[in-house]
Parts: sequence; C-alpha cells; structure tokens
Amino acid sequence: MVQFYAPWCPACQQIEAAWENFAKESEHLDTTVGKVDVTQEPGLSGRFFVTTLPTIYHAKDGVFRRYRGSRTSDDLQSYILERKWEAVEPVAGWKSPSSITMHGMAGLFHFSGWIRQIHSYFTGTLGIHVWGSYAIFILATLLIGLLLGLILVLIADCLCPSKSRYREEASELIEKENAELTAVEEVEETEELSENELEEAAEEKEDISGGEDGAKSSEEANSSEDGSEEDSAVEEGSGTEETEDICEQHPIDSETQSSVRQRKSQVADNGL
Repeated sequence: MVQFYAPWCPACQQIEAAWENFAKESEHLDTTVGKVDVTQEPGLSGRFFVTTLPTIYHAKDGVFRRYRGSRTSDDLQSYILERKWEAVEPVAGWKSPSSITMHGMAGLFHFSGWIRQIHSYFTGTLGIHVWGSYAIFILATLLIGLLLGLILVLIADCLCPSKSRYREEASELIEKENAELTAVEEVEETEELSENELEEAAEEKEDISGGEDGAKSSEEANSSEDGSEEDSAVEEGSGTEETEDICEQHPIDSETQSSVRQRKSQVADNGL
C-alpha cells in the first residue's frame, strides 16, 4: 500500500495517525506500507498520475488498484485481510505506472518540479520580481525553441541535401527533352494510327465498290434478258399483225375486182 501526500495538505494530516497505525500492523498483515511526498518526488507522483491528495494505491504482482474506501486503520486492515482489493478493477494498461505513457508523464512532472525550484530560487534567493522571473522563462523558451529549430534544420539539410543550381538546370533540361520525346512519339503514334485508319477506310471503300459493281452487272444482265424477251414478244406481235393485214387485203381485192366486172357487164348491156 502506497500513500501520496504533501506536507501542506490538511486531509493528509488528518489520516496521518491512521496511516501510522496501519503501517505498524502491516507486519502481521504480510504487506508493505509506504508513503511518498509529492513535493520531493514529482516524477513518481506523475508516474502514478496523482491529481488529488491523499491518494492511496494497492500494488501486487505488477497490478495496481486505487483505494477509494474509508481511510481509517480498521478499514485499511480489512481491505487487506478480507482481500477486498480483488473486487476492485485494476488501473487501465495505458495508465499503469509501468507503461510507456506514464514514463513520459513522470518526465513532465519532474521537469515541472525543476522549473518550480528555479522559480523559487529566482524569487527567493536572488530577490528577482515574480514578473521578472516569468520574463526570464519566456526568453529562455524562445531561445531554446530557436536553437532546436536550427538544429533540426541542420540535421534535415545533412540527411537530405538540397540540389545545386547546375543539377536543377540539368534536371530541367532532361525533363524538357523527355517531354519533347514523348510529344514526338505521341505525334508519330497518331500519324501511324491515322494512316492505318485511312488504309482501312480505302479497303472498305474498295470492298463496297466491288460489291456495287457486281450488283450493277447482275442488274444489267437481268435488264438485257428482260429486253430480249420484250423484243421477241414485239417481233411476234408484228408478225401476227402483218399476216392479219395480208389476210384482210385479199378479200378486199377480190371484192373490188368483182364490182369492176359487174360495172363492165352493165356498160356492155347498155351499149347493146
């Protein structure tokens, strides 16, 4: 069992007697009891993330639990004897004093305690005004920031050196040449593609014209056949008409001859 306290804390002073009695009985309880002054050990208080005083922790086998019960000697003893700590939920892993995050928190608390000691030295021993001490801390913070920034810039420059002007110009020329080459290649590719497309179009036109010529020749052949059939039909028709005309002319001639003969016979009779 560990208690975190401060000499100026009234609540810590109230439980001091109960804690001393509990420490005396710890030999019979088979446990270890201690206390930590947060003013003397700021790093340890940061590791346990102590925000209120007094704060009591139970530690066993690397598992930490915070004691939140009554702060009398009897309650503390029953907490150990009756093993009440088993019902208490342990501290989360990232908040455990053995975690990496709490190591960093301990460093911050230790740094804050060191700054507090320096401030008390400036105001107490040297007799500097409080605002003067604050101004010194501000200037020191700015200077430290500038130095750290300069160091980081130098490290970055060493690890990743900047290119010289000649290298930059050479790289720019190379990039331009590459861009021109890519442009020329693209133009050539487009020309080749256009030539191929033209050839394909010409072949398609030739195929289409060949098909049209074949269709025309077939149509002409069909039309010539139709014309010959019509001519033959016309010739046949003209032949029949001529025969009909000849047949019609023969009876007409016979009739005229008979009428002429009749007239001649009549004239002869009248003369007699």
